[in-house]
Amino acid sequence: MSEKQDKTLKDFTIGGMHYKTTLTDKFNNRKQYEEPDTNRVLAFIPGTIVKIMVKHGQSVSEGEPLLLLEAMKMRNIIIAPKKGKIKNVRVKKNELVSRNQLLIEMA
Repeated sequence: MSEKQDKTLKDFTIGGMHYKTTLTDKFNNRKQYEEPDTNRVLAFIPGTIVKIMVKHGQSVSEGEPLLLLEAMKMRNIIIAPKKGKIKNVRVKKNELVSRNQLLIEMA
């Protein structure tokens, strides 16, 4: 334990159980979890957009294919995370995309 670490007991809840414990500097300085925004479809892996199956203004159902992303010679179908309308398609066919790049915005 570092010298400057706070040694007071803190309330900590995990899995519905409540504890009193000291927290490490690593835990206190971690990146906080953020709930994913289901209106933004992001690339989960770098690759190439092979096919775009939707267009601006189109209504889609949850689980409906949106794009075909090829990465490491594997084709991945990117599906709609929820029912909604396509607000903006941010990529073009044959475009190289990076991990976490915004592909589609939904409303």
